Amino acid sequence: MNTSPLARRLLAELLGSAFLAALVVGSGIAAQTLSPNDVGLELFENAAATAAGLYTIILMFGPASGGHFNPVVSLADASFGGIRWRHALAYIPAQVVGCVLGAVVANGMFSLAAISISTHHRASPAHLFSEVIATAGLLLVIFSLARTKRAHIAPAAVGAYIGAAYFFTSSASFANPAISVGRMFSNTFAGIAPASVPGYIVAQLVGCVCAILVVRVLYSDLTPDEAAEAVMPHSEEPPHAGVRPIRLPA
Repeated sequence: MNTSPLARRLLAELLGSAFLAALVVGSGIAAQTLSPNDVGLELFENAAATAAGLYTIILMFGPASGGHFNPVVSLADASFGGIRWRHALAYIPAQVVGCVLGAVVANGMFSLAAISISTHHRASPAHLFSEVIATAGLLLVIFSLARTKRAHIAPAAVGAYIGAAYFFTSSASFANPAISVGRMFSNTFAGIAPASVPGYIVAQLVGCVCAILVVRVLYSDLTPDEAAEAVMPHSEEPPHAGVRPIRLPA
Protein backbone atom coordinates (compact mmCIF):
# COMPACT_ATOMS: atom_id res chain seq x y z
CA MET A 1 0.00 0.00 0.00
CA ASN A 2 1.07 3.58 -0.57
CA THR A 3 2.75 5.00 2.54
CA SER A 4 3.43 8.53 1.29
CA PRO A 5 1.79 11.21 3.47
CA LEU A 6 -1.64 11.95 2.05
CA ALA A 7 -1.09 15.71 1.84
CA ARG A 8 1.99 15.23 -0.31
CA ARG A 9 0.14 12.81 -2.58
CA LEU A 10 -2.76 15.24 -2.97
CA LEU A 11 -0.36 18.01 -3.92
CA ALA A 12 1.25 15.74 -6.51
CA GLU A 13 -2.17 14.88 -7.95
CA LEU A 14 -3.19 18.55 -8.06
CA LEU A 15 0.04 19.64 -9.77
CA GLY A 16 0.07 16.69 -12.16
CA SER A 17 -3.55 17.33 -13.13
CA ALA A 18 -2.79 21.02 -13.63
CA PHE A 19 0.14 20.23 -15.90
CA LEU A 20 -2.03 17.74 -17.80
CA ALA A 21 -4.79 20.28 -18.45
CA ALA A 22 -2.27 22.99 -19.36
CA LEU A 23 -0.67 20.53 -21.76
CA VAL A 24 -3.92 19.50 -23.44
CA VAL A 25 -5.45 22.98 -23.64
CA GLY A 26 -2.20 24.79 -24.38
CA SER A 27 -1.15 22.47 -27.19
CA GLY A 28 -4.66 22.76 -28.63
CA ILE A 29 -4.39 26.55 -28.67
CA ALA A 30 -0.93 26.37 -30.24
CA ALA A 31 -2.12 23.91 -32.87
CA GLN A 32 -5.08 26.12 -33.74
CA THR A 33 -2.73 29.10 -34.08
CA LEU A 34 -0.01 27.34 -36.07
CA SER A 35 -2.26 25.33 -38.38
CA PRO A 36 -5.47 27.28 -38.92
CA ASN A 37 -8.16 25.68 -41.08
CA ASP A 38 -6.48 22.26 -40.97
CA VAL A 39 -8.33 20.28 -38.30
CA GLY A 40 -6.47 17.06 -39.04
CA LEU A 41 -3.08 18.66 -38.49
CA GLU A 42 -4.36 20.50 -35.42
CA LEU A 43 -5.54 17.21 -33.93
CA PHE A 44 -2.23 15.52 -34.74
CA GLU A 45 -0.27 18.30 -33.05
CA ASN A 46 -2.57 18.21 -30.01
CA ALA A 47 -2.34 14.40 -29.78
CA ALA A 48 1.44 14.27 -30.18
CA ALA A 49 2.01 16.89 -27.49
CA THR A 50 -0.44 15.18 -25.15
CA ALA A 51 1.11 11.73 -25.61
CA ALA A 52 4.66 12.92 -25.00
CA GLY A 53 3.71 15.31 -22.23
CA LEU A 54 1.57 12.81 -20.32
CA TYR A 55 4.51 10.40 -20.27
CA THR A 56 6.78 13.01 -18.68
CA ILE A 57 4.14 14.27 -16.23
CA ILE A 58 3.64 10.74 -14.89
CA LEU A 59 7.41 10.45 -14.46
CA MET A 60 7.48 13.77 -12.61
CA PHE A 61 4.70 13.19 -10.12
CA GLY A 62 4.10 9.44 -10.22
CA PRO A 63 6.67 8.57 -7.55
CA ALA A 64 4.76 10.73 -5.05
CA SER A 65 1.15 9.78 -5.80
CA GLY A 66 1.06 7.06 -8.43
CA GLY A 67 0.39 9.51 -11.25
CA HIS A 68 -3.38 9.01 -11.51
CA PHE A 69 -4.50 12.55 -12.48
CA ASN A 70 -7.85 10.95 -13.29
CA PRO A 71 -10.78 10.06 -11.01
CA VAL A 72 -11.60 6.83 -12.85
CA VAL A 73 -8.05 5.58 -12.36
CA SER A 74 -8.29 6.33 -8.64
CA LEU A 75 -11.70 4.66 -8.32
CA ALA A 76 -10.55 1.57 -10.20
CA ASP A 77 -7.37 1.39 -8.12
CA ALA A 78 -9.42 1.54 -4.93
CA SER A 79 -11.73 -1.20 -6.19
CA PHE A 80 -8.69 -3.47 -6.58
CA GLY A 81 -7.28 -2.51 -3.17
CA GLY A 82 -4.34 -0.53 -4.53
CA ILE A 83 -5.26 2.54 -2.47
CA ARG A 84 -7.76 3.12 0.32
CA TRP A 85 -11.21 4.33 -0.69
CA ARG A 86 -10.92 7.43 1.48
CA HIS A 87 -7.67 8.32 -0.28
CA ALA A 88 -9.21 7.77 -3.71
CA LEU A 89 -12.10 10.05 -2.76
CA ALA A 90 -9.59 12.64 -1.55
CA TYR A 91 -7.70 12.43 -4.85
CA ILE A 92 -10.74 13.39 -6.91
CA PRO A 93 -11.20 17.02 -5.75
CA ALA A 94 -7.45 17.59 -6.14
CA GLN A 95 -7.60 16.26 -9.69
CA VAL A 96 -10.61 18.40 -10.62
CA VAL A 97 -9.18 21.59 -9.11
CA GLY A 98 -5.84 20.88 -10.77
CA CYS A 99 -7.43 20.50 -14.19
CA VAL A 100 -9.38 23.75 -13.82
CA LEU A 101 -6.21 25.58 -12.76
CA GLY A 102 -4.30 24.09 -15.68
CA ALA A 103 -6.89 25.27 -18.19
CA VAL A 104 -6.77 28.79 -16.72
CA VAL A 105 -2.96 28.77 -16.89
CA ALA A 106 -3.04 27.62 -20.52
CA ASN A 107 -5.40 30.46 -21.42
CA GLY A 108 -3.07 32.93 -19.74
CA MET A 109 0.03 31.61 -21.51
CA PHE A 110 -1.56 32.49 -24.84
CA SER A 111 -2.84 35.93 -23.77
CA LEU A 112 -6.46 34.81 -23.68
CA ALA A 113 -9.05 35.57 -21.03
CA ALA A 114 -8.22 33.53 -17.93
CA ILE A 115 -11.65 31.91 -18.03
CA SER A 116 -13.70 31.51 -21.19
CA ILE A 117 -16.54 28.99 -21.11
CA SER A 118 -16.38 26.67 -24.09
CA THR A 119 -19.17 26.54 -26.65
CA HIS A 120 -17.88 23.33 -28.29
CA HIS A 121 -20.74 20.82 -27.98
CA ARG A 122 -19.56 17.22 -28.18
CA ALA A 123 -22.23 14.99 -26.57
CA SER A 124 -23.55 13.03 -29.53
CA PRO A 125 -24.27 9.31 -29.04
CA ALA A 126 -21.09 8.49 -30.96
CA HIS A 127 -19.03 10.77 -28.70
CA LEU A 128 -20.46 9.20 -25.55
CA PHE A 129 -19.91 5.66 -26.82
CA SER A 130 -16.34 6.65 -27.70
CA GLU A 131 -15.78 7.82 -24.13
CA VAL A 132 -16.93 4.45 -22.76
CA ILE A 133 -14.45 2.66 -25.04
CA ALA A 134 -11.60 5.13 -24.47
CA THR A 135 -11.93 4.99 -20.70
CA ALA A 136 -12.22 1.21 -20.55
CA GLY A 137 -9.19 0.83 -22.80
CA LEU A 138 -7.10 3.19 -20.68
CA LEU A 139 -7.84 1.26 -17.50
CA LEU A 140 -7.17 -2.07 -19.19
CA VAL A 141 -3.74 -0.81 -20.25
CA ILE A 142 -2.93 0.35 -16.73
CA PHE A 143 -4.07 -2.68 -14.74
CA SER A 144 -2.97 -5.34 -17.21
CA LEU A 145 0.54 -3.91 -16.96
CA ALA A 146 0.33 -3.82 -13.16
CA ARG A 147 -0.82 -7.45 -13.02
CA THR A 148 1.89 -8.68 -15.38
CA LYS A 149 4.62 -6.82 -13.49
CA ARG A 150 5.29 -4.37 -16.32
CA ALA A 151 4.21 -1.24 -14.45
CA HIS A 152 7.58 0.35 -15.24
CA ILE A 153 6.44 0.87 -18.85
CA ALA A 154 3.02 2.23 -17.89
CA PRO A 155 3.95 5.93 -18.27
CA ALA A 156 4.98 5.38 -21.90
CA ALA A 157 2.07 3.00 -22.57
CA VAL A 158 -0.51 5.41 -21.13
CA GLY A 159 0.86 8.29 -23.19
CA ALA A 160 0.91 6.16 -26.34
CA TYR A 161 -2.63 4.90 -25.77
CA ILE A 162 -4.07 8.38 -25.23
CA GLY A 163 -2.23 9.71 -28.28
CA ALA A 164 -3.64 6.90 -30.42
CA ALA A 165 -7.12 7.26 -28.94
CA TYR A 166 -7.25 10.87 -30.12
CA PHE A 167 -7.62 9.36 -33.59
CA PHE A 168 -9.51 6.11 -33.14
CA THR A 169 -12.34 7.69 -31.13
CA SER A 170 -14.72 10.39 -32.35
CA SER A 171 -14.52 12.14 -28.96
CA ALA A 172 -10.70 12.54 -29.08
CA SER A 173 -10.48 10.42 -25.92
CA PHE A 174 -11.03 12.60 -22.87
CA ALA A 175 -11.31 9.41 -20.73
CA ASN A 176 -11.06 11.53 -17.58
CA PRO A 177 -13.84 13.29 -15.64
CA ALA A 178 -11.44 15.85 -14.17
CA ILE A 179 -10.08 16.96 -17.54
CA SER A 180 -13.65 17.05 -18.86
CA VAL A 181 -14.49 19.63 -16.18
CA GLY A 182 -11.27 21.58 -16.68
CA ARG A 183 -11.68 21.88 -20.44
CA MET A 184 -15.02 23.67 -19.96
CA PHE A 185 -13.01 26.75 -18.97
CA SER A 186 -11.30 27.31 -22.30
CA ASN A 187 -13.28 28.24 -25.40
CA THR A 188 -10.54 26.95 -27.66
CA PHE A 189 -9.70 23.89 -29.75
CA ALA A 190 -9.65 21.50 -26.76
CA GLY A 191 -12.69 22.95 -24.98
CA ILE A 192 -16.00 21.29 -24.25
CA ALA A 193 -19.34 22.97 -23.60
CA PRO A 194 -20.68 22.59 -20.04
CA ALA A 195 -23.85 20.93 -21.35
CA SER A 196 -21.73 18.10 -22.79
CA VAL A 197 -19.75 17.38 -19.63
CA PRO A 198 -22.35 15.41 -17.59
CA GLY A 199 -22.81 12.95 -20.44
CA TYR A 200 -19.06 12.55 -20.79
CA ILE A 201 -18.62 11.88 -17.09
CA VAL A 202 -21.39 9.27 -17.05
CA ALA A 203 -19.87 7.57 -20.09
CA GLN A 204 -16.45 7.57 -18.45
CA LEU A 205 -17.86 6.02 -15.27
CA VAL A 206 -19.57 3.35 -17.37
CA GLY A 207 -16.24 2.66 -19.05
CA CYS A 208 -14.62 2.42 -15.64
CA VAL A 209 -17.13 -0.20 -14.45
CA CYS A 210 -16.71 -2.17 -17.68
CA ALA A 211 -12.93 -2.16 -17.32
CA ILE A 212 -13.11 -3.31 -13.70
CA LEU A 213 -15.32 -6.23 -14.71
CA VAL A 214 -13.03 -7.21 -17.58
CA VAL A 215 -9.90 -7.02 -15.42
CA ARG A 216 -11.57 -9.20 -12.77
CA VAL A 217 -12.27 -11.81 -15.46
CA LEU A 218 -8.93 -11.67 -17.28
CA TYR A 219 -6.74 -11.09 -14.22
CA SER A 220 -8.77 -12.54 -11.37
CA ASP A 221 -5.63 -12.96 -9.27
CA LEU A 222 -4.71 -9.26 -9.37
CA THR A 223 -3.50 -8.46 -5.85
CA PRO A 224 -3.71 -5.17 -3.92
CA ASP A 225 0.09 -4.95 -3.99
CA GLU A 226 0.06 -5.23 -7.77
CA ALA A 227 -2.76 -2.69 -8.06
CA ALA A 228 -0.72 -0.33 -5.91
CA GLU A 229 1.88 -0.24 -8.70
CA ALA A 230 -0.60 1.48 -11.06
CA VAL A 231 0.04 3.87 -12.81
CA MET A 232 3.56 4.07 -11.44
CA PRO A 233 5.15 2.45 -8.38
CA HIS A 234 4.85 5.04 -5.64
CA SER A 235 5.32 3.48 -2.21
CA GLU A 236 7.97 5.14 -0.12
CA GLU A 237 10.84 3.03 1.09
CA PRO A 238 10.78 2.47 4.84
CA PRO A 239 12.98 4.81 6.89
CA HIS A 240 15.63 2.14 7.32
CA ALA A 241 15.86 1.38 3.59
CA GLY A 242 19.41 1.45 2.33
CA VAL A 243 20.86 0.81 5.80
CA ARG A 244 22.80 -2.41 5.77
CA PRO A 245 21.96 -4.71 8.66
CA ILE A 246 24.69 -5.57 11.14
CA ARG A 247 25.36 -9.27 11.22
CA LEU A 248 26.53 -10.67 14.53
CA PRO A 249 28.90 -13.61 14.50
CA ALA A 250 27.20 -16.95 15.01
